Amino acid sequence: MSTRTFGYARVSTREQNEARQLDALKRFPIDEKNIYVDKQSGKDFERPSYKKLIRLLKPGDTLVILSIDRLGRNYDEILQQWRALTKVKLVDIVVLDMPLLDTRNHEKGLTGVFIADLVLQILSYVAQNERENIRRRQAEGIESARQRGVKFGRPSKEPPENFEDIIRRWRRKEITMAEALAEADMKQSTFFNKIKEYHIQT
Repeated sequence: MSTRTFGYARVSTREQNEARQLDALKRFPIDEKNIYVDKQSGKDFERPSYKKLIRLLKPGDTLVILSIDRLGRNYDEILQQWRALTKVKLVDIVVLDMPLLDTRNHEKGLTGVFIADLVLQILSYVAQNERENIRRRQAEGIESARQRGVKFGRPSKEPPENFEDIIRRWRRKEITMAEALAEADMKQSTFFNKIKEYHIQT
């Protein structure tokens, strides 16, 4: 059975490295008609070309990407895609900027899939560990700042000096709610919260 080689590139609309990815894939070499590209915005991860490519891939085919992060947004997603491709679709993967992630290699009885899986698991562990360290450092920094009296969030908006007068005129229907809010320079929710906070009586 003949096998085929495909390339995949993914760029956001803000990135300028599409040409770098395509040049690397063509040098592999991969026929341009077998290279699939997705351009996506920063907020969505819809990848129509990738989904089309996945449907085309058959056992024994090879998928080439420039870097491992082209497969997903994080290592959980990358691992999921890696397993789906190598274990379910039975496709080989070549990551050009990380030669150890090449499942085609067969050396000393250890298959390339085993070596690549091991490397990927280590990378995933390192990435997860770093995420946890970042969260821990952030939590420690926030707690330290709180102990020093640093307050987080937007500062509370203080009412104007004539706030009580505005409230009384509003309750007597001398001014409308819109006029009261405009005079106090507040949103309605803040307006009522300040009435409660200051225990204003009329």
